[in-house]
Amino acid sequence: MKKITIICFALVTVGFVNSASAAEGIMAMVGKWQWDKFTVVVTKCKKTEVCAKVTAGPKNVGMEMIRSKLVAKGKNFVGKVAHPQTGDTYNTKLSLTNKNTWQLNGCTDANVCASGEFKRIK
Repeated sequence: MKKITIICFALVTVGFVNSASAAEGIMAMVGKWQWDKFTVVVTKCKKTEVCAKVTAGPKNVGMEMIRSKLVAKGKNFVGKVAHPQTGDTYNTKLSLTNKNTWQLNGCTDANVCASGEFKRIK
């Protein structure tokens, strides 16, 4: 019985540590970002954990880009993200290249694919 308790505690602890690491990773997105001619501000929010609003650009100013909760998959996050230019929703993988760069790769349900790098402004 003692071994089972120890194993259960270890599994719960590992799960908690992985959840904490994922939360830290997603919070690394908080800040002001530049992609092409768009400025995007990412903040912590309740609905999807992080919200990304287009604050400047040629189109879609005010649009919320994060359309689903982002789920940790290894060192990456996956979820539905709207393209700032078109507003189309992509099934996206987000990878933190370094503390100032996020790489996004994704495709729509119609198999239209796009990628880009978001660079931190602040």
